[in-house]
Amino acid sequence: MRVEPVSFDAVVAHVVALVTDRPRGRAVRVLVDGHPSTRPEALADALVEPLRAAGRPVARVRVRDFLRAASLRLEHGRRDPDSLLDAWIDVGGLNREVLGSVVERGRYLPTLRDPVTDRSTRAPYADAPPGTVVVLDGTLAMGRGLDVDLTVHLALRTPTETRNTPLDDAWQLAAYDRYRREVQPERRADVVVRADDPRHPALVRR
Repeated sequence: MRVEPVSFDAVVAHVVALVTDRPRGRAVRVLVDGHPSTRPEALADALVEPLRAAGRPVARVRVRDFLRAASLRLEHGRRDPDSLLDAWIDVGGLNREVLGSVVERGRYLPTLRDPVTDRSTRAPYADAPPGTVVVLDGTLAMGRGLDVDLTVHLALRTPTETRNTPLDDAWQLAAYDRYRREVQPERRADVVVRADDPRHPALVRR
C-alpha cells in the first residue's frame, strides 16, 4: 500500500474514470462516505458534471434526505451513538426508492423526508435512463446494506476526527469509533482518500 498526494481534481478524475470504465448501459451506484468535516457532499457534487460530460445521466442523492422518522431514529434519545450508527439511515427506503429502483424500474425518488421538519418531501419520481450513475453522499453509511457498486471513503485519523467534531457533537465520537472498528471503511472502500488536510488529499493505492 502506498499513499499518493494528489489534488482534489485528481480524486474526482480517478473516481470518474472508475465509473466510466464500466459498461455504458448499466447503472452504477456510487457512495461517497466520510466524517462531516471531510465534506463528502462536495466530492459527490464535483462528480456530477464530469460524468454528464462523459455522456452518463446522473442522479444526485443525499443520505440525509433518507433518514428514518425521528420517532424511530431518536427512540433512545437524541444523543445515542449506537442509534446514530445503526438506526438513523433508512436503508430500506434508499434501496427500494433509489438504488434498486434505478435498475429495476428506471426511476428514482430524489428525496424522501426533510431531515429538519421530519416530514415527507412529497418529491415526485425522476426518470433514470439506462446507464444512470447514482451519486450518493453520507456519513457512517458503509456496511449498512446499501446496494451500491462503488464506494469512496474520505478517511481521517482519529485525532483529526476528534478535533474536527464540534463539542456539541462529541457524543458522536463513540459511533465513529465503532464504525472504524466494526465496518473498517478503509479496508472495505473501493477508493480511499486521506483527508486530514483538505488542501492536500492523498489517494491510497493498494
